[in-house]
Amino acid sequence: MGSAPVVGLALGRAVSVEGTGRGQDLIGIVTDSTADLPPTLAAEWGITVVPCLVNFGQETFREGVDLSHAEFYRRLESRSELPTTSSPGPGVFAATYRRLAAETDQIVSLHLSSKLSGVYNSARLGAEQVEGMDIRMVDSGSVSMGLGWLTVMAARAARAGASLDKVVQLVEAAKRRVRVFALLDTLEYLRRGGRMNRLVAVLGTLLDIKPILCVEGGDVLPLARTRSRLKAESRLVSMIEELCPLAELAVLHSRALEAAEGLRDRLAAVFPRQHVVIAEVTTVLGTHVGPNALGAACVVAE
Repeated sequence: MGSAPVVGLALGRAVSVEGTGRGQDLIGIVTDSTADLPPTLAAEWGITVVPCLVNFGQETFREGVDLSHAEFYRRLESRSELPTTSSPGPGVFAATYRRLAAETDQIVSLHLSSKLSGVYNSARLGAEQVEGMDIRMVDSGSVSMGLGWLTVMAARAARAGASLDKVVQLVEAAKRRVRVFALLDTLEYLRRGGRMNRLVAVLGTLLDIKPILCVEGGDVLPLARTRSRLKAESRLVSMIEELCPLAELAVLHSRALEAAEGLRDRLAAVFPRQHVVIAEVTTVLGTHVGPNALGAACVVAE
């Protein structure tokens, strides 16, 4: 597999605090596309995003590069077999780290929960192939913009002048304050995917319920189930409000922008509307949650 294109090759610039003799120390921040970072946010903070892979039969696509969201969901809903998803190979990560070596020898690489995917392990193996760089690996224990917010926090800290050790310490400490919720329109895609049959069994066999899930300790857990989408959305709002005050908030959706905007509006009483990030979940996650899912990723204030 060739080198994967990446988003945001600019680095988090940090004023030298260790007296290394260089005018500026640069810390590279790397993540994978399951972070669901909007491209503008990744570019703003100089975050390098390595795309994961979606496979329809013999066709392999790099998410966010070769396949649009619209085409992905058209295929997802029209085919009897679900696509499969896979991690970029260690060589892809190694090539990414080497590409950043032109500007830095320090990298923090944050990834999807290792309990849910092999992405973290693939990145770790890639880092082992690269000599002369200090690459710190972080298992986020999260997914989507839960991972995304940790990545942004790392980039902010680097730009503010934190050392490599301090950036990693900050992110590790922040992990306990991250919450991710997902309201699924159907269990059908989880059931067909086969990866979470135990979760489906806990939620029940009726495919018309509207479950609310959370990511906790790297695992996906059920929180609630209702028969009404309206009741489920109200319950989701209540769950988020109970966590306030919040430092960060993102509303997530899969082909449900209008519902996401509505959720943002309903949360305006507890979090400034203009600071809410709306992110469409990437195709790798869309494979498992299906269309019309709604969710939120937040960081509880310290």
